[in-house]
Amino acid sequence: MIDIIPAILEKSYEGMKNKISLVRGITPVVQIDFCDGIYVPSKTWPFSTGGFEDENFLKILEEQEGMPFWEDIEFELDMMVVDAVSNFDIYTKLGPKRIIFHIGAVGDLNEFKDFLEGMDVYIRDSIEIGLAVKPSTENEKIFPLVNHVDFIQCMGNDKIGQQGVELDPKVYEKIKSLREKYPDLPIAVDIGVNGETAPLLIEAGVTKLVAGSMVFRSEDIRETINYLENLG
Repeated sequence: MIDIIPAILEKSYEGMKNKISLVRGITPVVQIDFCDGIYVPSKTWPFSTGGFEDENFLKILEEQEGMPFWEDIEFELDMMVVDAVSNFDIYTKLGPKRIIFHIGAVGDLNEFKDFLEGMDVYIRDSIEIGLAVKPSTENEKIFPLVNHVDFIQCMGNDKIGQQGVELDPKVYEKIKSLREKYPDLPIAVDIGVNGETAPLLIEAGVTKLVAGSMVFRSEDIRETINYLENLG
């Protein structure tokens, strides 16, 4: 069965909370998109509401409360930000199951590799690390890093940090190439997942579909997720 991760890209804490509530009890994991307005033009919570000084963000960091519905659902953080490495310790305090770094946002790749290799053992045992790559980025660029992460997330289009973007057909060959080189590597795709592209993405070799618009714009979220899960 294919893993289906609803993607949430919201400017406010309340908007994020509302989206999480819609899939609570339906899916065990959601992806929260962090956009800083620097690496990508858009801003999401908390960057759109004060950054690290956002009231709700501070409450979570200070352990006064957790992420919305944290008792029932786990979170993967898609870090479309320039400070994911430098502020890694802060983001881990949100209690994520997974953190996804974008290869275009981490700076020098040798230094990033050193960062991954030097990561605290406890953190590596409790948080899965993903690496996101755009269609325009050559697969060869991530080869030195694959053995230091738990999965790869192929972005469906170079236009990241936006909703409703169509899948770039180049992604199919990108996934096929990765699958041939790394038969056991978990591969996710984020952006452009719909009823037409999902079967083709699975055929190409993905093991996880990250879907935002298709899930949250559907009339029956549970039915939509079940449909996607059963494609695999």
